[in-house]
Amino acid sequence: MSIALVVGASRGIGRELVRQLFERGDQVIGTVRKPDPTLAELGARIIDGVDVTDDIAANHLADVIADTPPDLVIHNAGILESDHFESISLDAMRRQFEVNTLGPLRIIRALVPVLPAGARIGIVSSRVGSIDDNGSGNNYGYRVSKTAVNMVGKNLSHDLRGRGIAIALLHPGLVATRMTGGRGIDAADAARGLIERMDALDLATSGSFWHAEGYPLPW
Repeated sequence: MSIALVVGASRGIGRELVRQLFERGDQVIGTVRKPDPTLAELGARIIDGVDVTDDIAANHLADVIADTPPDLVIHNAGILESDHFESISLDAMRRQFEVNTLGPLRIIRALVPVLPAGARIGIVSSRVGSIDDNGSGNNYGYRVSKTAVNMVGKNLSHDLRGRGIAIALLHPGLVATRMTGGRGIDAADAARGLIERMDALDLATSGSFWHAEGYPLPW
């Protein structure tokens, strides 16, 4: 049994991660920005007020969970603001970079002092952050923020190896959530694949970029 922390658990993939991890017997902690009493019904310990863009909130999260340090962390929080070349908003790009790139780094940096050796961390990235796989353009802010978080995760895989902490970059697939306008696979299927990837993660595979279906993705 793991103690699992899901950052960004209020809906969609995050909510399914909480449900499935709890149902298989893990002790689960979920974070949200705003209180959500329905999450507690899934059996998780819920910590609200966790804004991944806020240093104080990140440090507070580390303090709150220090008595039950997780050995499994999945950072799922993220935003998408669609654009195309003619409608690029640099402000929107900055917002996405703050949440999607700096958010995981901020949270993980705060958590590392309380994580046990052998902990596994998954960062939910996206295939659209792959430079080699980009065949369509558009979504500048989202793509750039996900490419950058891939580098964050790769760096972390080196810097945390000495602590015995493994890192995975994870693409859940196109998932039918509010972010995608309801297009794609069911969140339950995506969450199941992400959990399988986390269960297989170790130091030998740390720093890799994985599709939830089980195959590596190009950078």
